[in-house]
Amino acid sequence: MSVAREKVPTTEGSAPFTYKGEAYETYYKVFGDLQNCTHTPVIGLHGGPGLVHQAIAPLAHLAESRDIPVILYDQLGNGRSTHVRGKPADFWTIDLFVAELENLIAHLGIQDSFDLVGHSWGGVLGLEFELRKQPAGLRRLVLADSLPSFELWMQSVGQLLQAFPAEVQQGIVGGMADPKRYREALRALHAKHGCIVQPTPADYEYALDATLGESGDPTVAQAPILVGWSAIDRLHLVRVPTLLINGRKDIAQDFVVQPFFQHIPKVKWVTFGNSSHTPFFEEPERFLQVVADFLGFDG
Repeated sequence: MSVAREKVPTTEGSAPFTYKGEAYETYYKVFGDLQNCTHTPVIGLHGGPGLVHQAIAPLAHLAESRDIPVILYDQLGNGRSTHVRGKPADFWTIDLFVAELENLIAHLGIQDSFDLVGHSWGGVLGLEFELRKQPAGLRRLVLADSLPSFELWMQSVGQLLQAFPAEVQQGIVGGMADPKRYREALRALHAKHGCIVQPTPADYEYALDATLGESGDPTVAQAPILVGWSAIDRLHLVRVPTLLINGRKDIAQDFVVQPFFQHIPKVKWVTFGNSSHTPFFEEPERFLQVVADFLGFDG
């Protein structure tokens, strides 16, 4: 599945990843040249938990439009990375995904200078990577359509669901206990607050199918990774300049994003007026412009 034009060199591979004594592999794809780059490489962190890198496919166009190398990868348990079934629910933790990200950065040899762009759950991952590891090479952080606490996220979902029929409400509340019903309900919710582009972008559909489709793997999506999670009392510890993005019709409503803006020391916030939860699909040119300008800003 192509997410950038052919003139941008692309490479792909798998990074060996050992966690608690067991061996796994993380699939990644690099758009642009990491060896001879003049701009800091960007690592894109897809949402979920449980989606795949195609969920943020348009980010790869930074390699073409701004000559910024972009790395997209499938987080463990998803896509072309190792699938891990049969583990207890507490195997799937933020610590696991932080360790995987740290390992990938080292594998690619970019630990001295890199930027992170995290979408939704990917923003949580990027934020926690900064808070837990304080990596010396991280220059800038983009939190797109993300959340500072699970409670605020669920409050927003509950509020938005009030405008939907009971069947949709029940499907969302039931969650992954009934994947087919959940997907149908999620599709209804996302049509207004997830991705309002019609027809729905193929990469977006692919990402949902990878988890919720008949042949998808819902293992990670079913894990209670974010239940009870909050970083609000730690946001003041974010060291790097941070860009906040949300859409006017986003599940990440303004009241969800507000704690980021209040507590992160060096922060900028941009709301996309014609977008919901995926402005890189809904307003792609402006999204890439805003992100590229932020990543290249030296003030």
